[in-house]
Parts: sequence; C-alpha cells; structure tokens
Amino acid sequence: MVAKNYLIFDFGASNGRAIIAQYDGGKFNLEVTHRFENRPVFASGTLYWDILRLFSELKEGILQSKKNYKNIQSLGVDTWGVDFALFDKNGKMISNPQHYRDDARTEAARVMENAGYTRKKIFMLTGGLILDIMGIYHFYDLKISESPVLRIADKFLMMPDIFNYFLTGNMFNEFTEATTSIVYDLRSNTWSRDILEILGINESLFPEVIQPGTNIGNIQKSITEELDIKPLSVIAPASHDTASAVTGIPVIDKNKIWGFVSMGTWLVQGMETEKPIVSEDAYSSGFANEGGPEGKNFLTKNINGLWIIQQCMEKWRKDAGRNIAWPEIDKLFPQAKAFQSFIDADDPVFLPPSPDMPKVIAGYCREKGQKIPSDIGSVARCFYESLVLKIRFNVGKLENLTGKKLELMQLVGGGTNNRLLCQWIADALGIQVAAGPTETTAVGNLIMQMKGTGEIKSVEEGRQLCVRSVNVERYEPASSEKEKWDTVYGEFIRIL
Repeated sequence: MVAKNYLIFDFGASNGRAIIAQYDGGKFNLEVTHRFENRPVFASGTLYWDILRLFSELKEGILQSKKNYKNIQSLGVDTWGVDFALFDKNGKMISNPQHYRDDARTEAARVMENAGYTRKKIFMLTGGLILDIMGIYHFYDLKISESPVLRIADKFLMMPDIFNYFLTGNMFNEFTEATTSIVYDLRSNTWSRDILEILGINESLFPEVIQPGTNIGNIQKSITEELDIKPLSVIAPASHDTASAVTGIPVIDKNKIWGFVSMGTWLVQGMETEKPIVSEDAYSSGFANEGGPEGKNFLTKNINGLWIIQQCMEKWRKDAGRNIAWPEIDKLFPQAKAFQSFIDADDPVFLPPSPDMPKVIAGYCREKGQKIPSDIGSVARCFYESLVLKIRFNVGKLENLTGKKLELMQLVGGGTNNRLLCQWIADALGIQVAAGPTETTAVGNLIMQMKGTGEIKSVEEGRQLCVRSVNVERYEPASSEKEKWDTVYGEFIRIL
C-alpha cells in the first residue's frame, strides 16, 4: 500500500517537536521534521507561556512536514497538563496562559488549604493528582485576587485545546487533559459541582468534553490560505502527554496483569484500571487518577526520578572540566560495592536544583546513619539501587489498592537505555520486564489519530502495532538476585 502519514505535535515544558509517522500497513516509523524551544516569559511579575510563538512553531511544523511528505491523513497535538487560558464571548483569548511554576499558584494553594479546602478533600471530590501546580489553584488565585478576567471569561480551554481552537475554530475540552485541571470529577465523568462552587465559577464556562480519537474538524480556511496547503483533519489524541505515553506502551502480553514506569526526569509509575480508585488508602499512598482513552483510568504516582542523577552529572562534568558521557557512568556504578546506602528520591531535599547534588546525597546518608558514598560510582549506585527499591515499594501499594498481583512491568522513556537498571528492576520485582521504546508519547498520539481516521479500531490494536514497529527488550528475573534485593528491602523501608 501507499504509505499513509500522520503528523504528530508533541509539546513539552522545555521544547516541542513535529513528527511524521509513516505507516505502511504493517509497521510505522517516526521522523522528526521540526524542533523548537519552549521558553516561558517572565513579565510584570508573572510567568507566562509564549502561546502565540508556540502556535507559530506549530504552523512551521506543518510547512516543514508538507515539504517532504505527501498523503498526510491528519494531525494531533499533545502537551503537558494543568495549564489553561480563558476566552471572551467573541472567542478572543483574554491573556496568555500562566506557567504552572508561577509563584501565585503556590500561594493560592496555601490560602485554599487554610480556608479548609485541603488536598485530601479535593482528592476525595475529584480523584485527581493534587499538586500546587494544578489548574484548580490558578482558578483560586484568580478568585482571591478578584481578577477581572473571571468576570469577562466565556470559555475555558487547556493547552492542547487552545492549539486545536486556533487550528479549527472549534472549542472543545479533551477528556484526558481536562482531568488534570482538578476541576473534573473522574467518578461522575463531569465537572465537579462542589469544586465549581468553591471556585465561584459556572459550568457554562466549559465547552463540550470530547474523547480521544474525536475528529475536531479541518484546519480553517484562513490557515490553509496562509500556509498554501490543502485542508487537513485535526484529531484529538489523548492530549495530555502522560496519557498519550501510556496509550503508546507496547504491551507484550495483554493477558498478564501489567504495570508501567515512564522513566524520565520524573518517573511516572502506575497501572491501567477500569475505573478511578478514590479512597483514604489511595490518598495516603500518593497515587491518583487520570483519565485515559476508551473509558480507561490511569492510577499513577510521580517519583522524583532521573533528575537526581542528572544534577549529579552536572557537578561531575564541572569538576572534570569536560563533557562526561553517560556510558562512562554506566561502566563505573556496577563496579561499586552493592547495597551500601540508600536514599528516598522523593525526600524534599532532592527536589530543588543543587550545584552539588552528590554532596546532598552524602549529607542524607550521613543523617540516616549509613555509609557515605564518596565517588562517582558509589553515588550513582546508591541512586540507582534506591530508585529500584522505590519502584518496588510503589508496586506493593499498587497491588494493595487494586487487589491485583503484577506479572509484567513495562518500562518506557529515556531510562530504558540503562540496561542494568532494567535488569535490576526485573530482579527486585521478580517478574518479567519489557523495556522500550523511548518515544511512547508520540506513539500514543499516533494510535489515537489512526483510530480517529478509522485505520485501526482500538488502543489494543495500536499497541500491537507498536510491538511490531519498535524494539522492545525483555528482561527475565534471576531468583538468586531476587533474594539479594529481598534482603536489603527492609533496610530501605527503615530509611523511608
């Protein structure tokens, strides 16, 4: 068959990409056609996303993709979650969307907590992940500051919805992205009336909620004329990038009970469930829910992940006066003595940037009465072993919450390049691990575009297409190694 091409836009918090997926009827391959930076702008005391420049980059991505690829079936946009903009009754954006790291949101979270709207209460009302960065706190900041924006606002659009509106002229809220606002009740599948009352806003502010795979419409005439292109369908993927990443996981055995870890600067660990789990136990465990395609729910938890070793690398490179490559670290840490000291990656001491993260790790170990890692190999080994044990710790919580015993762990993201780390996870959990690819967000975007255009019928069909198209490494646990991890697990729990 003639190859069919799909145009994927993946916007991250620091950069974005236009990607063409070529599908030949049996497999697909991905090629980046345009890369661009995503630089927020600090102005008059507020940190904003530069949404108009990002939309210009989106249009440039269309042009660059059209130069080299014909027969483009559709395009889809995924972005980070939580952030939004408001539009007036004439469809005009009232202001640039604020960045989730803007200080006003953190202050609003504190004020909201003091007013009795605790994180636990909000979780029990919505089931969503409660962090200071979430959209609910931006709304609350607008309320307590008596912003005139709320008085003239007519419609609410989150980041991918904004791009879709600019492209098509049609206003919708895509489901997976909407659930990251923490205004949406995942149990009732509607905007939470209790949260709306707390925020003092009306449900009429929100356009229709659409599901992943919905055809939003064609690119509007003004843009096709500007770019000198033919009309192109815009399909809503699972437009929150985490939901797209889980959608794109190449599940090697659908008959096994599987979990996942997306291994990047942050680790996102979880399971796909039939419905949200909203309970005291879920809240205390740190797990929360996010909407997925085809009525699925993602029960997930964020872990402060490879950020820590990345910070260490900056210090090591500075001290060495050269660009140390990751393969050097991968050779050093296996040579260090095993199980000498552990850290809790989620301890607040490891969250902010540090000019000397190895020193922070050493200080933590000293405070906990452990041996102090002093060189590159021992620091890296301490970190990687601790990360494996934290994943195992969270697996126990997942199994308790779901009542299911994991039989397969799917690893995706950049961390899968560390083969020993993947093997350690298999050994520590005592189950099979499947690792790869690094690009599941783009794959998940593609799967929902293909479903929206009728090329495939389900996410499951798309995942099997992914298995055929990408390299997935399989790691089997060694029982003798499992015993070693079992022996030190109790010490790790004591550290936690």
